[in-house]
Amino acid sequence: MLTTKQKVYLRSLAQGIKPVVQIGKEGLSDNLMETVLNYLKKHELIKISILQNSYVTKEEAIEFFNQEEIEFVQSIGRQIILYKQSDDAIDPIKFSKK
Repeated sequence: MLTTKQKVYLRSLAQGIKPVVQIGKEGLSDNLMETVLNYLKKHELIKISILQNSYVTKEEAIEFFNQEEIEFVQSIGRQIILYKQSDDAIDPIKFSKK
């Protein structure tokens, strides 16, 4: 579980990234989950865009990703930001110990 300070820090990091994955009319699938998990394994933080032609709501998407213990950070409009700690990350996100 992320603390409020950690979420604030992750939000600031997420401002500089663009959506990597889009959820469209195909909806939520095992292939989507695999893609997101592979990306998170290397980058730890991902921004996902839910397209307007998708029948998936933000709440359904967040619940879907929570099944794999992926932490919800923030939602803005039709975008969600997710985080999952990884030992194999290219540039791991370090939280201050204050």
